[in-house]
Amino acid sequence: MRPDSAEAAQTSPVVPLDTERARHPELTGAKAANLARAAAAGLPVLPGFALVPGPSANGHAGRAADKASTAVTADTVTTDTVATNPGGNGRLLDATTATTVRAAWHGLAGSDERPLAVRSSSRYEDTEGSSMAGRFRTVLDVRGWDAFTDAVREVLDSAALVETPRPPHEGMAVLVQPMLRPELGGVMFGADPVSGRTDRIVVAVAAGGPAALVDGTTQGVRYRMTRAGRLLDREPVEPHGERLLGPSRLRRLAVLARRAADLFGGPQDIEFAFDADDRLWLLQSRPITAMAAQVPRGARLLGPGPVAETFPGVLQPLEQDLWLEPMAHGLTVALDILGAASRHTLRSVPPVVAVDGRAAADLALLGVVPPRHRALNVLNPVPPARKVRAAWRLGRLRTTLPLLALDLMADVDRQLTELPSPSRLSSGQVLDAASWGRRVLSALHAQESLAGALLGPGDETTVAAEALAVLTEGRAAGLDDAALLTAHPVLLALFPPSLTAPARMPPATAWTGVPRGVSSLPVREGLRLRIRWVQEMQAGMIRAFGVRLVAAGLLDDVDRTGLLRWAELVAVGDGGTVPSDLADRLPRPDREALPAAFRLADGEPVPEPARRTRRGSAEANAGGQGAGGGSGAGTVWDGLGPRPERAVLVVRVLDPALAALLPGLAGLVAETGSPLSHLAVLAREYHVPTATAVPDAVGRFPSGTQVAVDGGTGEVRAVTTTWTADNAGDPDEAGEAGDAGHTDGRAERGARVAAAADVTADDADDAEGTGAGGHRDPARAADPERLRVPARPPRPLPGKGASP
Repeated sequence: MRPDSAEAAQTSPVVPLDTERARHPELTGAKAANLARAAAAGLPVLPGFALVPGPSANGHAGRAADKASTAVTADTVTTDTVATNPGGNGRLLDATTATTVRAAWHGLAGSDERPLAVRSSSRYEDTEGSSMAGRFRTVLDVRGWDAFTDAVREVLDSAALVETPRPPHEGMAVLVQPMLRPELGGVMFGADPVSGRTDRIVVAVAAGGPAALVDGTTQGVRYRMTRAGRLLDREPVEPHGERLLGPSRLRRLAVLARRAADLFGGPQDIEFAFDADDRLWLLQSRPITAMAAQVPRGARLLGPGPVAETFPGVLQPLEQDLWLEPMAHGLTVALDILGAASRHTLRSVPPVVAVDGRAAADLALLGVVPPRHRALNVLNPVPPARKVRAAWRLGRLRTTLPLLALDLMADVDRQLTELPSPSRLSSGQVLDAASWGRRVLSALHAQESLAGALLGPGDETTVAAEALAVLTEGRAAGLDDAALLTAHPVLLALFPPSLTAPARMPPATAWTGVPRGVSSLPVREGLRLRIRWVQEMQAGMIRAFGVRLVAAGLLDDVDRTGLLRWAELVAVGDGGTVPSDLADRLPRPDREALPAAFRLADGEPVPEPARRTRRGSAEANAGGQGAGGGSGAGTVWDGLGPRPERAVLVVRVLDPALAALLPGLAGLVAETGSPLSHLAVLAREYHVPTATAVPDAVGRFPSGTQVAVDGGTGEVRAVTTTWTADNAGDPDEAGEAGDAGHTDGRAERGARVAAAADVTADDADDAEGTGAGGHRDPARAADPERLRVPARPPRPLPGKGASP
């Protein structure tokens, strides 16, 4: 090539895809550059070229001219060498460039003016950080020069509609290729973006090209296969003999997915098409964005079910140590006594944990979920001798547990009654009282769980019902809520414990019957009430201690006490200082509620997919497809009119024009589309729980309906609003207050854990626990007599006082 020809090639606005210059996304944009790289690697890519807008009079022209003779390499292609068009798109098609562009158009379209596809290729789209799927314009079936120039201008103008890190036209090129008339086409993900599994390939395909799939106007058929191309399942099930993708096509797609992943260094989001001659073409390749973390093998199945109503909100660090750890230890004691899990398991796996501050239980350990295989429901591999010992132990407990529980409740009542107010206690005694609460909570939780497993529901009277009856009767008598709470501590059962949130009663309630008195409660409900009383005592002690820390200049705000851990608080009480990073600690935010069932991947909850039947259909969902984004709940919104505070957008079609509405949504539901649609991809990037292909979603969930969306399973369900502290002030938002604090159903299911006996009486002593601060926990496992707790809080003695 002559020097002047080489210089012209380097400055030409036309960059053919088969040239080395086209492989640089800084010049031709990511979409065109990826296709150029794929073509160079031998992947099936249609011919074409990228149009790069020419330099303007803002100084770029001179710099570009100075470097025109420099060969474009990975080192020399920079922002300064990229031709830009900040003032508009006229520079690309002006008199100095139109001839070159027209020659390129004619070379691709031919004398018969073959139709072309004109697409955006921005340096800001199709990247690892953001796909910007569907944000820029694509114009298909472009015929003739005039239509071509109009299409180019339309694509360039779309750059101004999207916010980018730099002025909109900088980095925008135009990709031009022949218009393909595919027999079928679709989208393929080289990994499962919802589950995070890199050993799976997900394909969505429809007759014709992929356009209808990516714009959400059709659902298509979704195939899930191995990396070798072996079909695992498809949805919906196609009639026999009418599969769009047979074994041969699936294997060819799997090869394409593997080769693209090897070329670009990771699983790709690919658009593909099969033409009338059954040739496979790669139309687009970009990194998969917002891919879920992969759940490690053996990750525990967790869920909020058995504990969500005890701790419905986010716990701060000190609240977690004060209340969740004793619950976990108490449940461990109960499971040990019941023989529901091996001693090794109980030592290594806590039955209750905190995930982002929200309480979650091990659903398998508590027996909330059945085994994955039906045969395990009837087979029990526990050695017969252990079964006999467990049965003997449980038989004794059924007789002695009511008396043990009554004895424990009496001790707790007496000690709480005799406990002086914090103002009459030294700081050391205040801490000792809170420490005693941690120990006695463990025993109360253990006995409450055993009562649920062994004694049954009793006469169905609940502490919540008793509290509501007291509240209704007291309000009818003209008493305010503060006076009622002082006179009737049973009302504490109506709201969860908190170190900072004020007590807020539910709104006005209907008649629920007359109060019968705390002494009329069944054993299990009485234990629940004492748990709540002890928690409130601890909250009062910690608040008082926080006030003293503020007075001593160790804290600047009493509410920051909750950001300490229990061991840190004890260390301060022993003369230490507050942690050096305390000023930088922030309260845990009020995150979304946890999915009903999930496993942890890199510390993040990944919803458990619905189990599939032998026919391959998902169970327990409303017919939708989960597109990721987690799970959430809120108020249905159709995109018109005022937007609710927690809006769940429910639409018929995943129109890319809805992209501007995605930030801040509590959920996205569509009647059409698939998890691979552009808007679904963007929703995952915004962490919006998304369900696609939900039948009659608009009709079933009209605006104003309260719904929950699970982006993992695709389940969308209407929910009943129940009272919480967040809506206590608005009677219109309150549901039946009788639901508050009522945990019978789920707690009963969670307590039925006596399916197997894996411990021996000789191992029982190992179940003892040691609380923070060196206190020995007296709630021990196998011997029922060890469930008696010497509940003895400190008296107002001089000095710090001994730890109980």
